[in-house]
Amino acid sequence: MQAIQYHQYGGPEVLRRVELPVPEPGPGEVRVRLFAAGLAPVDTKLRAGMLQKFFPLVLPKTPGRDGVGVVDKLGSSVAGFALGDAVCVVADQLAQGTCAQFVVCEAQRLVIRPPGLSTHQAAALMQPAISTWIAVVEAAQVRPGMRVLVHGGAGAVGSLMVQLCRHLGADVSATCRADNRDYVVGLGATRAVAYDRDDFGALRDQDVVFDLIGAETHARSYPVLRPGGHLVYLTAAPIVDRGAEFGVRVTRAAITDRPTVLAEVAALAAQGVFLPAVAHVYPLAQAATAHAELERGQVTRGRVVLDIAPDTASA
Repeated sequence: MQAIQYHQYGGPEVLRRVELPVPEPGPGEVRVRLFAAGLAPVDTKLRAGMLQKFFPLVLPKTPGRDGVGVVDKLGSSVAGFALGDAVCVVADQLAQGTCAQFVVCEAQRLVIRPPGLSTHQAAALMQPAISTWIAVVEAAQVRPGMRVLVHGGAGAVGSLMVQLCRHLGADVSATCRADNRDYVVGLGATRAVAYDRDDFGALRDQDVVFDLIGAETHARSYPVLRPGGHLVYLTAAPIVDRGAEFGVRVTRAAITDRPTVLAEVAALAAQGVFLPAVAHVYPLAQAATAHAELERGQVTRGRVVLDIAPDTASA
């Protein structure tokens, strides 16, 4: 099979297209023939060696967490899936990933592909939506009438946060680039603050701030919260916890791939609550180009996706 791998840490140039044996599923595992794979910022950081302390990879590494395809082979003791099932995959961060024609993973890392999504949208769904669900539902416990601010509201995670918070009945504000304001309002935000033109610091009395950026954005978020408010952040640029100083709670949303969360995410997508945005699509062979684009900060709306094979499940 064709796959993308890197044998050493470095820039996008270390990514190579290689020929590998088709993997065989073991007990409790499923082999998926992939149509497309999502590319996340964490993929570029892993490849660059920036996360070695947290994720000790075994090289060579096939990158990629998100994928969409069909069940191609079942290992023993697998229940709930059949050959030919259309599925979304969330690969283990430390295992071989989805930038390949086939991937083998535990059955609990698969969900039936939600209807209504295109192949590329399905490839861009799971990892951003898992982060969104855990931050919004578990960490922040967003309820109707809450005032929430989402930083990076046009990005892959931020855009899904806007959609989910609006679905839960919150009054949603979001920051984004000026050229993404109409897009973010279309997702369900009551107001979109252009961070390259306006100051989100004019907002006040927010119940929750979702920080996907870190650093200065995190520091400037404390004054916009009401006393007793909640700042929920995902690991990005380093932050200084000033919760005690401002009288607010600060929580890092701990992202895990629990099967119950995968099921919740798939159900919301099937209901039309989650509609992932796809920024650009590249063929698998141009994975290095896609990584470089992401690292240059050129992706401000949604996810980059790699095309792997024609989607016969939708043909």
